[in-house]
Amino acid sequence: MADQAILVAGGAGYIGSHTVRLLNSEGYRVVVLDNLVYGHRDAIVDDGVEFVEGAVGDKELLVSLFEKYQFAGVIHFAAYAYVGESVTDPLKYYRNNTAEPLTLLEVMSDFGCKSFVFSSTCATYGEPQKLPLTEDHPQNPVSPYGKSKLMVEWILDDCDHAWGLKSAALRYFNASGCSTDGKIGEDHDPETHLIPLVLKAVQGEIPALTVFGTDYPTPDGTCIRDYIHVEDLASAHIAALRKLIDGGDSIRCNLGTGVGISVKEIIDAAEEVTGQKVPVTYGDRRPGDPAQLVADPQMAKDLLDWEAERKDVRTMIETAWQWMSQPHGGHFSQ
Repeated sequence: MADQAILVAGGAGYIGSHTVRLLNSEGYRVVVLDNLVYGHRDAIVDDGVEFVEGAVGDKELLVSLFEKYQFAGVIHFAAYAYVGESVTDPLKYYRNNTAEPLTLLEVMSDFGCKSFVFSSTCATYGEPQKLPLTEDHPQNPVSPYGKSKLMVEWILDDCDHAWGLKSAALRYFNASGCSTDGKIGEDHDPETHLIPLVLKAVQGEIPALTVFGTDYPTPDGTCIRDYIHVEDLASAHIAALRKLIDGGDSIRCNLGTGVGISVKEIIDAAEEVTGQKVPVTYGDRRPGDPAQLVADPQMAKDLLDWEAERKDVRTMIETAWQWMSQPHGGHFSQ
């Protein structure tokens, strides 16, 4: 595997940058392509990683990169991921998340690169009909974001049939935490993820955390989600990449822990980790928020010989708090 060149589209983003670090540490030659709309140049911290600013839909740029590096595989993180925004501006999401990857896939086909790891989402399932969610659950996404990801999954299936592209569509649950060495972390604008919002409330960066709904049919009345550490997500991408490069078939699987954690349990754990009270306000339920979303992670274990190592949510909160407690306050400078 050493010296194989891997293109990481969106590699300056949250999950992408953590995956880039792990790829680099394992001896891959990593090239990051990111337009920096949501990514951060400062998230590329390790020597030996090449950074290229540009768009996934820029065919001329892609051709020049493939000519130079002869990539063994591609990992795609370059999607927009704000569910609410996708409802109010669906064309932005269909253009970036669904249309732009077509150019990348065309260039891959032209250069005979047939290993593609795709950052998908549990949002492709829509409202859960059963729990935990298994990969045979119907895919009926309710937002343009989820639909834009599912469309790419369909396109990847068609490319497999047409020209032998092998792909891994990895359906994330709730990405959480930051690098264990504190060098990179989560820095979104706007921030919508629960754990950093809880910690921002502790820091005083926001006045209070708003909890949306306390009357769900769950043990404490708040929503339950499956939180998975970002470094576990990174290791799953590399496991999938290896399978594909080694000649494995296309893969569709969930990435989660199988452990459901409620909003209240997150708040309680954050108070234990920080030693401070989380200021909280309570609001009504948000439309479309299911009471529970929890993965069945067995398929990933069977297909990738992978499972999440960090299943205690305190570990996720501790790494996030370490990142956010530094002088930069959890923000990249660029």
